[in-house]
Amino acid sequence: MTDRPDRVPPMETVPDGKRIPPPRRPAPRPPQPSNPGDLPLGATIALGAVGLVVLAVLMKWTVPAVLDWASHQDWHQLTQWLHTIDRPVHDYLAAHTVGLPLTATTAYVLWQCIGLGSLSLGFLTGAVGARLTWIAYGAATTVMVWSQTPPAGRDVATGLTVLAWTAASTLALRGLSLRPVIR
Repeated sequence: MTDRPDRVPPMETVPDGKRIPPPRRPAPRPPQPSNPGDLPLGATIALGAVGLVVLAVLMKWTVPAVLDWASHQDWHQLTQWLHTIDRPVHDYLAAHTVGLPLTATTAYVLWQCIGLGSLSLGFLTGAVGARLTWIAYGAATTVMVWSQTPPAGRDVATGLTVLAWTAASTLALRGLSLRPVIR
């Protein structure tokens, strides 16, 4: 161990009154928000016009091409998967709305609207209520499919329902973290 002048002595040799904390670095400056007024008016108008032209070109050629492609595809497997989930739910609602002032068709439309609404609100806003509704919706759908599917295909139909709900949950529950936020 050699004594060098640039070496800091151990803390126990420095008296308490002479201990100096290291200097603090200044806080970084927050980024300046960009305002629409940062661009000249002419540039804003030109960019808007170019954007509208690009949008019109995309609508003119892309949308018909996608629709033409979709009309020539075989969607049979997807519709079978959807009917595996959809028909038992419709049957369940028809069987369990007897005697209610709510018709089976109205209950089915409400089921669809609540599912689509909670999926889209969970995706767009990340609201806790929408996410909880989505979780309850998926659990209720799985129970309805399990109870109305014939016993021979019950396990497969329930599994397909869970797979579809899990795949859609990647959208509805995006950004959800189980790690605590420490501030």
